[in-house]
Amino acid sequence: MIKPKALKFGDTIGVIAPASPTTEERVKKAHDKLIEMGFKVKMGKSPYERYGYLSGSDAIRAEDVNQMFKDKEVDGIICLRGGYGTPRILGLLDYEAIKNNPKIFVGYSDITALHIAFTQICNLVTYHGPMVSSDMIGDFSDFSRDNLFKVIMNNESIGEICNPEGEEIISINGGIAEGTIIGGNLSLIVDTIGTPYEIDVKGKILFIEEIGEEPYNIDRMFNQLRLAGILEDANGIILGDFNNCVSEKHDENLTLEQVIEDHIKPIGKPTIYNLQAGHCDPMVTLPFGVKARLDADKKELIILEKPTI
Repeated sequence: MIKPKALKFGDTIGVIAPASPTTEERVKKAHDKLIEMGFKVKMGKSPYERYGYLSGSDAIRAEDVNQMFKDKEVDGIICLRGGYGTPRILGLLDYEAIKNNPKIFVGYSDITALHIAFTQICNLVTYHGPMVSSDMIGDFSDFSRDNLFKVIMNNESIGEICNPEGEEIISINGGIAEGTIIGGNLSLIVDTIGTPYEIDVKGKILFIEEIGEEPYNIDRMFNQLRLAGILEDANGIILGDFNNCVSEKHDENLTLEQVIEDHIKPIGKPTIYNLQAGHCDPMVTLPFGVKARLDADKKELIILEKPTI
């Protein structure tokens, strides 16, 4: 795997919006927040664009991704927000240029599509972590900030990924698994199935998080992963934060825990639940594409190699 250089204060961060738009006020706050945090900033075109529920046309959003990787002045890239639309640009990206210009790349949610593509096509290590408009300009916790910096501004081993105080990691299936971490948002992982960008978890540890889906939808998506053989292919499974995944429309329903019991437990792979990564704050930052050891008996996730160079 190709690891980018660790960021340092004073480096230039490029900001792009591969998915949904936000307001000009929030774009300005995002720019100012990164300056306040100690970085120089280069804004892409997409944060200022709007095409319905997308942050500009597919061509604009794709070109922003390509140009930020090619731009020699840009040291790292952090996405503005998630939402919807990232998979629409997968066929428009210059993967050779991205591979040849490795940089810190941070995002989550809809950005999962880029994490999977960059990991599998470019062999690039990426980082599942907070985004500027979604997280940093609000009540960005010290834990989230420090955890992000520990992963992307550190060229030393980071060891155990720990939850914030008061959040217990739960063991679903015991055992130990090793492999590189891949995954992200459940809906986006499922969206890759049957496409040239389908997630490949063979020999890897699969990470899954979600937000705002009723248990029957989680059930449907877990079932699709199971029938596609993806759950069985993984060496181990990390279930992150499932924010607001409760029943609101139906009186008769299964709980999220029952859905996990029905689909994940029978797989028998080492599995933990409630790692605070995803649509949550505080949140941990996970490096994708680096070797890790999941000890589900001890409820530990250990990163076994440096996440950057």
